Amino acid sequence: MSRVLVRGGCVLTLDAKVGNHRQADILVEDGVITEIGPNLRARNVDVVDAADCIVMPGFVDTHRHLWESLFRRHDGLGDPSRLGPHYSSDDVYAATLVGLLGALEAGITTVVDWAEVPTEHLDAALQAHADAGVRSILVHALPTWADEDWATAAKNLAERPPLPYTRFDAAPPSGAGDPGRAADEWAVCRSLGLRIHAHIGATRSEQGTAAALGSARLLRDDVTLVHCSSLDDSDFDAIASASVGVAIAPAAEMAMGHEPPPMQRILDRGIRPGLATATERLAPGDLFAAMRAAISVQHATYFDLKLAGKGGLPNLLTTREVIRYATIDGARVVGLDALTGTLSPGKQADIVVLRADRPNIAPVNDPIGAVVWGMDTSNIDWVIVGGEIRVREGRLETDIDRVRTLALEARTRVASAAGILSGVDG
Repeated sequence: MSRVLVRGGCVLTLDAKVGNHRQADILVEDGVITEIGPNLRARNVDVVDAADCIVMPGFVDTHRHLWESLFRRHDGLGDPSRLGPHYSSDDVYAATLVGLLGALEAGITTVVDWAEVPTEHLDAALQAHADAGVRSILVHALPTWADEDWATAAKNLAERPPLPYTRFDAAPPSGAGDPGRAADEWAVCRSLGLRIHAHIGATRSEQGTAAALGSARLLRDDVTLVHCSSLDDSDFDAIASASVGVAIAPAAEMAMGHEPPPMQRILDRGIRPGLATATERLAPGDLFAAMRAAISVQHATYFDLKLAGKGGLPNLLTTREVIRYATIDGARVVGLDALTGTLSPGKQADIVVLRADRPNIAPVNDPIGAVVWGMDTSNIDWVIVGGEIRVREGRLETDIDRVRTLALEARTRVASAAGILSGVDG
């Protein structure tokens, strides 16, 4: 039996029944949290010293295009879909692996990978998931450049043998923008037992589509709708009534030219979204940035109304709500809340230990406020996934030089084939 004891940290369980602790220990046995409390006694354990640290559930990234990781922060890249046809399986592996390890370094223990790759490259993507050791969902989004039948690809996905840390979901090609096609494609997913992920509301032309899906009784709790930036009130009413999962990537959406994240419309209807990074081409790859973007947008909306002299002002979004978006609400949005998202006995031990003694955050007056408003990736000390230590004292437990070399070589191959200059060359 493997045993880990996380000792002496300020523990934010985010589980109302367990409560938060100014100082406590967490005992992990065979990957599962078995006990939380002060001064736990255990023999034959690997000890993680969490003194002067904040211990909390690992972050849940509800939507990320990992295949784009080779071109992080490439200013002026344009439409990334032109790169896809130039990827080999080795390139998909390198992009997915370096993206997942970057997520781990940022304290993200669960990643939803929108894998826009042909079926022939899926094994490479899944090998990267296995090698990274992150809890994940691989959402197969068959790209437009792949000459494949979508229904056959979905059937092949559903028939793949299960993996310990990775679940398979589907992104039907019609998305949510065409309710007529969605009815047929979503029926295929449901017949195969695949959860559904769909982009929606990137532009105002898609207003009314969620309402139409709701009227057709297609919206259920096995659906995760991504972005939702330009939807209207009827769409959000339909989403709320159907308990559909909503994933928003506030930093990336604003960088990509979407309308501001619809935080107030979401809050008005009691919708609790998950947070996402979406793409590292244009936005940060961590959920600290996403939390701050979400809370800042809602606060800006509030103060705009106040300055305009409006009455009936909404409540300000709190740090306690936002930290849940990045953890348990994100897990719920993608159907993993029974496994992760809180530090609770019986759940998987997906844990992040954050240094609270660094000058960027000390002295800590409110631990949750410190995480949401003040911390960044430099505060990451330990990251544990399913009881396995993936980041130890701020350093990944992997051959970083190898991964970096693979990513650089893959970037060079794809960029050369696509005729793209690097930022230095350009």
